[in-house]
Amino acid sequence: MRLEAITWDRLAERLADRLLELEPADGGSRPRAAFDGAPAARPGDLADRVAEALRVRGRPSLVVGAESFLRPASLRLEHGRRDTESYYSGWFDTGALWREVFGPLDPGGSGRVLPDLWDPATDRATRSPYVQLPPDGILLLHGPLLLRHWFPFDLTVHVLLSRAPCAAVPRSPTTGPSPRSSATRRRPIPPAPQTSSCAPTTPGTPPGTAEPAGPAPAP
Repeated sequence: MRLEAITWDRLAERLADRLLELEPADGGSRPRAAFDGAPAARPGDLADRVAEALRVRGRPSLVVGAESFLRPASLRLEHGRRDTESYYSGWFDTGALWREVFGPLDPGGSGRVLPDLWDPATDRATRSPYVQLPPDGILLLHGPLLLRHWFPFDLTVHVLLSRAPCAAVPRSPTTGPSPRSSATRRRPIPPAPQTSSCAPTTPGTPPGTAEPAGPAPAP
């Protein structure tokens, strides 16, 4: 494997060029790309950069955040804020993502995508209107744990956090619990940190590294 130093803007340009040539594996006309990463890695920042790079190339795209498809707090926090299994399998409304985002982009689909469903700050439905993605439009979905649900991505980008810049990460309605083993789950849990030492080394750039993972594996 050959490693190459690259800026975030240059990475977005390269990803945009790759997406321009990408053909959906299912024979459709709308490629679907994943920007997978923990909330602290801010994969949405990279998705926004790629969307802008596609715009100047004349290609329409739609950025959708998985955090906008959270389940209501009464459901996702039923077992507490730090239950790992619940975070992995119960926080995000994957059924709504299949129905409102991926389904309309199937071959012969309408292309009418719901950009968001739930506001985690108010814990209410957003009631946003549907967005029409043109036949050559590209879906850019960002969020954590996107690669464990067999979503039909044609390209996946995994954003990794280095250990040094993130000693602590503040919690938010969309930030999941820290991974814990079954043994540590029995121990008293200290209060969540209120401040963060996680900061980008360069102003305006996300703290982490992006690793284009290539086409998503077929189930």
